[in-house]
Amino acid sequence: MRTFMREPALVINTVSAALSLLVTFQFGLSTEQAGSIVAVVSAVFAAVAAAVTRPIAPNAFTGLVAAVAVLVAAFGFEVAPETVGAVNGLVLAALALLSRGQVTPSKPDAPAAGA
Repeated sequence: MRTFMREPALVINTVSAALSLLVTFQFGLSTEQAGSIVAVVSAVFAAVAAAVTRPIAPNAFTGLVAAVAVLVAAFGFEVAPETVGAVNGLVLAALALLSRGQVTPSKPDAPAAGA
């Protein structure tokens, strides 16, 4: 829990990328369906990350860029669902690392687990 309290944006974006990857394991979804699900997952998890960090803007921007990138990949190009997941993972990883130093937990004085 200590890691989550110190790095909520990084943890949430990692979970979002993992769930997006899970969607692309060929469960009979079309590229458009996979892209839509991945975009919604990215947007929802970005909203959660924005809610637990301050300032809100970096994580809101991360979610917007990730969702748009996935939708462009899914609807703008003829790519496989695996590529949609890869695009989302790459965008989330890059933006999470870039925004990591710009955000802090919304309650930085909250006690860490075990303290």
